[in-house]
Amino acid sequence: MGNPLWEPSEERKRNANITRFIDTVNKRYGKSFRSYDELYDWSINNISDFWAYVWDFCEIKASRDYDVVVDDPGKMPGTKWFTGARLNFAENLLRYRDEHTAFVFKGENQKSAKMSYSELYDSVARLAKSLRKMGVAPGDRIVAYMPNMIETAVAMLAATSIGAEWASCATDIGPGAALDRFGQIEPLVK
Repeated sequence: MGNPLWEPSEERKRNANITRFIDTVNKRYGKSFRSYDELYDWSINNISDFWAYVWDFCEIKASRDYDVVVDDPGKMPGTKWFTGARLNFAENLLRYRDEHTAFVFKGENQKSAKMSYSELYDSVARLAKSLRKMGVAPGDRIVAYMPNMIETAVAMLAATSIGAEWASCATDIGPGAALDRFGQIEPLVK
């Protein structure tokens, strides 16, 4: 193996989320993992415990908790995860509303942009309000033909925050292919 291009400082390692995760797994399960590799080995041999703890550690918000973490870990693909849970992932992604950076964008033309969590929340809320005024309701389908940029993620979060289904195609896909895909989805908003 070659030399690493970059290695974090000891301080950065100590303050990393994965370090905090390993420490709390050790406390909860009486383990003494000191590396990611040890955590990984445990995670693949204790799938239900690992993913139940990921749910707790990430403080997933749900209107209904799960009944079973994983129904058949030996059946992948095809297993069912967190059976019985009901949640809106946009709610979980939008729970932070501070000035930390939520998105960093750098386009092919070197255009760059950043958006904080508070700006993201405000942008999503404004667009969701507009979608509701257009009559969008949970279960409706929305599609977009947009480049990969922050505004596309904002639109997806706005749609899913109200329970609508979202699909998009980047503009590097030809218009005919995008129309074929979107036609199958039968969107309310395009």
